[in-house]
Amino acid sequence: MKNNEEAPLHWSKHREQTAGYWHVKFLLILFRLLPVIVLRILAFPIGFFYFLFSKKGRNESRRFLHKAAPLADNRITAKKCLSPFGPLRHIVSFSLALVEKLETWGGKFPFKAVHFQDDDIGELVRDMENGTGTFVITSHLGNIELLRGLAGHKKTGVSRNVPVTAVIDMQVSQQFTRMLKELNPQSGLDIIGAQDIGAHTAVLLEEKLAAGEMVTIAGDRTSAGGAGKNLLIPFLGESAPFSPGAFYLAVMLKAPVYCIFALRRKDLSLLPQYDMYVHKSRFSPDCTRKERYARSSELAQSFAALLEGYCKKHPFQWYNFYDFWAKEV
Repeated sequence: MKNNEEAPLHWSKHREQTAGYWHVKFLLILFRLLPVIVLRILAFPIGFFYFLFSKKGRNESRRFLHKAAPLADNRITAKKCLSPFGPLRHIVSFSLALVEKLETWGGKFPFKAVHFQDDDIGELVRDMENGTGTFVITSHLGNIELLRGLAGHKKTGVSRNVPVTAVIDMQVSQQFTRMLKELNPQSGLDIIGAQDIGAHTAVLLEEKLAAGEMVTIAGDRTSAGGAGKNLLIPFLGESAPFSPGAFYLAVMLKAPVYCIFALRRKDLSLLPQYDMYVHKSRFSPDCTRKERYARSSELAQSFAALLEGYCKKHPFQWYNFYDFWAKEV
């Protein structure tokens, strides 16, 4: 490595600064004071300001967009990815997503703007209605809070209340999740730190699933210090590290596993319309301890393939602002 090159940092070391976490607090203050439509409009100059003054944000966005461009689903999207203003579009899209996350947890998001597909949503609703606990793998593509917000505000169309437990990296996301709880204290959202997962928490999650609750975890974040344990899976033309932990946990808990993506139809829109895609994993939950690693690897590859497909359609809604392909972090 050349001396003038920066060594890649693990995503957790960025402490959300690369993705512009500083303006989340600013947006929260505005959210409490202004109509939502005004906040959406303000997301554009806020994103532009961050684009101007964050060299790292621009560089990481450009790195990803140039990687995604040759694989984009259409030429217009590819051209936008390669444009000098591609990172600006990417960052403004992220600013809008932050507003929509706050809207979701503040109970102000128009849930009629969420459109379900002819996929596995019927099975998910049946599982939730029947009191079957579900394990949901999400990503940082699109709005990962939308499903949790739907459940938190009892907008899922299910007659019973479905509490949600989110497994997240508390070292990085603690302040943001605290703000979400402030917006909706009655949401029923419970948080478990990913770094705290062990025998005790595994038993706790089993109990939650047995009680018919939902457990969510992001499948596109690796654990700090786990470089030698990560799964290297083809993703957008190059092998990328995926943490085996989330997928092993899904297999071990033996609950129905769903991969869910909520994607804005237009990257930049003042009146967003979302498509929600639900994919149920078809692997058998009954397997021996020796088989769990193989099953979890299969699940990780299936998730990566789904994530890649949606990234090709919506590259500007991929909000991992760091070198996702770095192997040494």
